[in-house]
Amino acid sequence: MAITKEDVKYIAKLAKLQFSEEEATVFAGEFENILEQFKTLDKLHLEGVEIEKPKVAVVRKDICKKCDIDDLYRNSKKMRETFIEVPKIIE
Repeated sequence: MAITKEDVKYIAKLAKLQFSEEEATVFAGEFENILEQFKTLDKLHLEGVEIEKPKVAVVRKDICKKCDIDDLYRNSKKMRETFIEVPKIIE
């Protein structure tokens, strides 16, 4: 199956992209190369090869630590009671 410039333009339209004629020609060639690689993969004899099962992520249990309030606010530049003052960024 050959990929034409019209195919590339159609795909570009679906993806809301715009390509010049030269770019469409280049991409058509690149798509053709990609499809050739898939044809090469299709020719491999993989009978009897076991598919590796996905690894299970091991996560640790969340443990809450008690913190001293002074330690939490130690690096704050401006404080007002128990609130941290930050510069205004939205008008």
